[in-house]
Amino acid sequence: MNALTEPATRTRQPLLDDAIITLRAPTQVWSRASGDAGGGAIDGVYHGDVRHVRELELSCDESEVEWISAAPDGPSRVVFSAVLRGIDDDTPDPKVRLLRERVVLPGEVRETWTLRSARDEPVSTTLRLRLGAEFASLHDVKAGAPEAGVAEVSARDATASARSQTASFTLEATGGSVEADGAEIRAVWPLDLPARGEATASWRIALADTTLVVSGPTASSGVDVAAAVEASRGGDPRLGRWLEVALGDLDALRLTLPQHPDDAFYAAGAPWFFTLFGRDSLWAARLALPLDVGMAASTLRVLARLQGDRDEPDSAQEPGKILHELRATTLVQPGEGIALPPLYYGTVDATALWVCLLADAWRAGMPETEVTALVPALRGALDWLIRYGDNDGDGFIDYHDRTGHGLANQGWKDSGDSIQWRDGRLAEGPIALCEVQGYAYEAALAGAEILEQLAGDAEEASRLRTWAAELRARFAEAYWVETPEGRYPAVALDRHKQPVDTLTSNIGHLLGTGILDPGDEAHIARLLLGPSLSSGFGIRTMSTGAAGYWPLSYHGGSVWTHDTAIAVHGMLRAGLHAEAEQVVAGLLAAAEAFSYRVPELHSGDPVTEVSRPAPYPAACRPQAWSAAAAVVALSAVRER
Repeated sequence: MNALTEPATRTRQPLLDDAIITLRAPTQVWSRASGDAGGGAIDGVYHGDVRHVRELELSCDESEVEWISAAPDGPSRVVFSAVLRGIDDDTPDPKVRLLRERVVLPGEVRETWTLRSARDEPVSTTLRLRLGAEFASLHDVKAGAPEAGVAEVSARDATASARSQTASFTLEATGGSVEADGAEIRAVWPLDLPARGEATASWRIALADTTLVVSGPTASSGVDVAAAVEASRGGDPRLGRWLEVALGDLDALRLTLPQHPDDAFYAAGAPWFFTLFGRDSLWAARLALPLDVGMAASTLRVLARLQGDRDEPDSAQEPGKILHELRATTLVQPGEGIALPPLYYGTVDATALWVCLLADAWRAGMPETEVTALVPALRGALDWLIRYGDNDGDGFIDYHDRTGHGLANQGWKDSGDSIQWRDGRLAEGPIALCEVQGYAYEAALAGAEILEQLAGDAEEASRLRTWAAELRARFAEAYWVETPEGRYPAVALDRHKQPVDTLTSNIGHLLGTGILDPGDEAHIARLLLGPSLSSGFGIRTMSTGAAGYWPLSYHGGSVWTHDTAIAVHGMLRAGLHAEAEQVVAGLLAAAEAFSYRVPELHSGDPVTEVSRPAPYPAACRPQAWSAAAAVVALSAVRER
């Protein structure tokens, strides 16, 4: 079937790159540059996993509203500016302005509309708000097929309410009047604008959802943004600007579980991942660790409370395993044949990464009593690595979906085509990713150190060190390949124990784990900086020499900032400081290109061909681990 005969019902994921986002997890607003919502597929007011409001429109009875700017002030506030020439005088300069200030808080959206006049005569005008209630599932919005779930809308005086079975919101129009018609709510404010004066109108929406499994934190962030920015001075000025934006975004992405409101973690990102993700939350906390040990500690506790305690194939749960994601309801992706239960454990790397973060946080100053309290969870995680991580008995940590409706790929590159041979063929599972072996090796040694020093368990420490040494030897024998692109570790072993020979960014995750000799680490760093992997704006996920390479492929040639930052993190640990600085230079160029809010991923186009990378149009932003990459860049500067 060609494009001309393709059914009109085909759905597509919304594009995000040209939308304005204002957020404070678990609430977010996506709109056009005017502040209005409805013109883009992503547009609306979201709370948790539900889009409560689909359309949001400001209008003026007496004039066209001509929008001229959108000025974000941090992640949670933006001011849109317009002129109202229909109620202006005849001089060339616009003399009547409209400022639309939007502020987003957890469970609340506020707007203040301010009319300002430089005219010598007073003006009377009317401003209106039109709002369309919806209550569509976030998952359906992502799939491009949202279905409205409005059950009841009512209005009285200056207040309106809308609700579905589990979600609801209330609109309060201060100084205005409100009416409802079906799913549409309309508010109106007659305003008298004095000569050379101003007049205001305001409204707020309070949002609720009885199924929400996350909530906004009650405590403020422990990060001193000003001190971090000051620490960057004397180097590239772009780093300070990136830190300011990135740390603000990390603050806005903080969430807690309602049962433990004092323990925060980073939501993975907006708009789709406003929840707890094992891998994402761990890596974001790990990359940001130099500025916030407390966030690392609380993330560890949150995940330990949800650690697997039984063998349950449908959720991929196993004793000791750290979860992949937490949702309020089953996550269904019909086009991909995926249906994930609300508590899903289908991740091969989060368990080892939990151990690695615990060790890093301990060394960075996490109180010893807090570390000791997590020793039972540590034992469980290490036991999972040794007893359950190896599914096929070859001595490597691997994954295989046992349900037929879970994630086919369970490393960080979790798209269906992410693990492929250099000639473009897809690898068959079980898949044993190279970086996961590095994580497991590091976790075993780190866990041994903690158990020996804090639990006095020398016998278990010795057993772990022996297991790690054997893993390291097996890795050296099984993973290295030689292709026209050079000698390097394969991205994975497939079901036939053959090394999948594509050159990928995954090898950057091996740096600093200890599974490689120093000479091999330096060799890998050179490959990462070579023209086939380095775009000049970061490290490509796949080499340009691979048949499957495409600069806008999700995991097959694009650049993910966090992925590049992990390589820098490893370079610094391996003592490869000059190489780390070179990679950071590319990250700063990318940060500048995206106004310092670096998206989830961007194109792998080379800096020799473009002055700035093209956006991947469906990329999330902000994304926690992309924002945390700024802290890694700061670490590279500090260690210069």
